[in-house]
Amino acid sequence: MPTVADTTPERPARWQDEVRAVLTVAVLVVAVVLVVAAIAIFIPGIHDLFSRLPIAIVVLIAGTAWVLWQITRRPASG
Repeated sequence: MPTVADTTPERPARWQDEVRAVLTVAVLVVAVVLVVAAIAIFIPGIHDLFSRLPIAIVVLIAGTAWVLWQITRRPASG
């Protein structure tokens, strides 16, 4: 008896979805940093703010906390 091929599209692996999400976030972060740097060139107040405060460290700590929070909320796989 002949079998009919399954025509449902194959779902990408979970890790592929996660890699896509990570790359999307990375691109957005780089874009935001470039926009802020471009604005800081023309507005001295913003340039002074970023030169005095450790903005990169604050962003990294907040980003890490957010990622860890998301991981702890994710249901266990399998």
